[in-house]
Amino acid sequence: MTTQLINKVLDSNAGLGVLALRVPVGIILAAHGAQKLFGWFGGYGLEGTGQWMESIGLAPGYLMALLAGSAEFFGGLALVLGLLTRPAAAVSALTMLVAIFSAHISNGFFLTNNGYEYALALFGATLALAIQGGGALAVDNALSSVVAGGVDRDAVLSAGRAA
Repeated sequence: MTTQLINKVLDSNAGLGVLALRVPVGIILAAHGAQKLFGWFGGYGLEGTGQWMESIGLAPGYLMALLAGSAEFFGGLALVLGLLTRPAAAVSALTMLVAIFSAHISNGFFLTNNGYEYALALFGATLALAIQGGGALAVDNALSSVVAGGVDRDAVLSAGRAA
């Protein structure tokens, strides 16, 4: 992969507005992923989520639960940190599209009927993040500097360990 392509993925001129979107959306996604993967926050874990996914036609259910839960949990954590924001947001957006069309579309729009309203809002937010990148205070900015050769790699690694 060329340095130019990596910088396109990492660079973002977006400001604090993206940070204000990235952090809460990342927290929401990570929490939903934790429900699927670990059964935290009242979730059913991989086994229960896998059985439900199998019941709606997403087979093999366990694998689908693992993929969706991982995309949400790890993608959400990445969004909070601003780490590989565009790829994390793109995977999360795709996950929300699958949720909309596999689980919610037949229930109509509104969340009160288990509709696609909430998943659509998360899709829009993650799509915007995939387009804009991490913005201010994102780990992507440090990575971009390292790739461009503008920062001492050892200094960045030391700062990462200190955090």
